[in-house]
Amino acid sequence: MKLLHYTYRKLSLLLFLLMAVWGVLFYYAILDEVVDETDDTLENYARILIKNALHDPSVLDTEGTLMSFYKFRPISEEVGKHYADVFYDSTVYVEMEDEDEPVRVMRTAFRMPGGEYYELTLMISILERDDMVEAMLWYLGALFLLFLICTSIGIRLVLKGVFRPLHKLLDWLHGIQPGKEVPPLDNPTAIREFRQLSEAAVDMGNRSYKAYVEQKQFIENASHELQTPLAIARGKVELLAENEELTEQQMKELDAIYSTLGRAVKLNKSLLLLSRIENGQYTEMEDVSVDEVLDGLLPDLMDIYEHKQVRLVRKQGEEPFMIHCNHSLAQILISNLVKNSLLHNREGGELQIITTPASLAIRNTGDTPLDGEKLFRRFYHSMDGKKDSTGLGLAIARSIACSVSLRLTYSWQDGMHCFYLVKETKNYR
Repeated sequence: MKLLHYTYRKLSLLLFLLMAVWGVLFYYAILDEVVDETDDTLENYARILIKNALHDPSVLDTEGTLMSFYKFRPISEEVGKHYADVFYDSTVYVEMEDEDEPVRVMRTAFRMPGGEYYELTLMISILERDDMVEAMLWYLGALFLLFLICTSIGIRLVLKGVFRPLHKLLDWLHGIQPGKEVPPLDNPTAIREFRQLSEAAVDMGNRSYKAYVEQKQFIENASHELQTPLAIARGKVELLAENEELTEQQMKELDAIYSTLGRAVKLNKSLLLLSRIENGQYTEMEDVSVDEVLDGLLPDLMDIYEHKQVRLVRKQGEEPFMIHCNHSLAQILISNLVKNSLLHNREGGELQIITTPASLAIRNTGDTPLDGEKLFRRFYHSMDGKKDSTGLGLAIARSIACSVSLRLTYSWQDGMHCFYLVKETKNYR
């Protein structure tokens, strides 16, 4: 999820909760104020009625209308002395309307000049109050919704402007390519954190490019400096082997030295290749058909390992397996996997190569399963590893696969070593 959307969602949720709490509190505060005003009206009206009753006892026999209904009822002296005023909501049946109408009721007691105690029940219709509360609730809801929408839009616009330098920095970072100079970053902003982040990104990019150039030069120089003495040493061994005075034991020793030098040459080339792959020096990418690469490599590889009498089983899908990769790296990747399966196959074993539009499976017969975690490590040799193997073939294959978003895995199934090459599926949150 984008930072803008995440922040906007969190702020919107917080704003909604605050507005909801505020709306509920405001509603009940206004409702309490309206009820309090109604009770004050009842108290004022009750004082007027009691005052009139004290001056004119005949008022005790009267009753009010529905809008201000009142009634006097005599009570005992004991009840009257300890009487407490009561306010509550109730309903009154109205014959004309044939329904109950809501009223606010007040009960109070007073003493007449003759010593008699009376209870006054006073009611006021609250139809208008309920209508006002309902209208207030609707207006409050509309105001809440309008305020929430306007505030949400405002927050989104503000956040979009705030995060614009960050988005520009991300676009700049995506434009950086290994082996190429860091492009200038024009990202002025008043936000100190974003300004510091931009400066740190530019500094890091320049240092990475400098380290890349230095490492590239070191690898090329080291490779060149190693290749020359190795080639000279092999040449001298060849000249020395032509000496007719050498004994058979000396010839064997020279042959071992020559083989070791050859392995050193292969190791030097493999390490150079691995470093170039990991440094992203193969930038020329194209769509490569794995099936076409296999068609070009298999005849030669099968001839080289013809002495092992390996039976080839080739299955192809209706459509070729296409990968976006440097063509030379694609050939190295497929070649290393096939050569590994031929080299470590049994005499008279079987090699299965199966391609689908989304995967490549290479299987070869074997005796025991291998450690899938260590198999792709550099210089790893299995128990029956070949002496002339550098231990870098599968490490190079895994490095190439990772550089072009492919997943290379190993498993042991039905007495066969199985290598699978499939396209990575990226998940975005």
